[in-house]
Amino acid sequence: MRSSLRFTLLCALALLAFAARAAELNVFAAASLSDALKEIARTYEPASGDKLRFNLAASSTLALQIKQGAPADVFFSADEAKMDDLAKNNLIDPTTRRSLLSNSLVIVVNATDGATLATSSDLAAPAIHRLALAETKTVPAGIYAKEWLERISLWSAVSAKVVPTENVRACLAAVESGNADAGIVYKTDALISKKVKIALEVPASEGPVISYPLAVIKESKHAEAARKFVAYLATPAARAVFVKYGFLPAP
Repeated sequence: MRSSLRFTLLCALALLAFAARAAELNVFAAASLSDALKEIARTYEPASGDKLRFNLAASSTLALQIKQGAPADVFFSADEAKMDDLAKNNLIDPTTRRSLLSNSLVIVVNATDGATLATSSDLAAPAIHRLALAETKTVPAGIYAKEWLERISLWSAVSAKVVPTENVRACLAAVESGNADAGIVYKTDALISKKVKIALEVPASEGPVISYPLAVIKESKHAEAARKFVAYLATPAARAVFVKYGFLPAP
């Protein structure tokens, strides 16, 4: 009886020790990373013992939350500017910062009854009444899209048609639901939806340089675990998942 009780207590103590070592990481990541990170978590969590809690939104929203004191451990942004802002405010550990991924832009239309676009200039045609873009002043996907439209001298012709959305996934949803006739999203977002089709891909020679940096937040309460997770995201196993979802190597 005593040996049985002793064994039970030892097991309980072992579990408590494991729980004490395990960390619950708050990972603030761009919405476009949602599917890839959730798949990575299914492998990483049981292997590491740590729990990953994702806050998935526009990078601008996440950066603001971190500046306001939100308890984040890792920030994975869809552009360098948001990470630069946190760095200037001394909110990240600069030794952990790395640019990990890239992406490309595509024009999507509804898969069932979407318009046919021969060239990007067709976005200015009467058939396109509403053009969904992530918010163009603060959200990386929208900033990139506007940058491209300005580069090809099309922004002035389509700006009145723009339907702004809070992030790139909301932009995708607007096209899926028919609330927009077309949208400009990351290729990775277009690939995960069966409700849209890619009408045109933005050529690399025209498109903006898209970079996804990540870093550990300086005030992380689980800095060691956060550093391990950031390092894992650069491993071949994690990179294979990102490639599966259409991401490109960092520029």
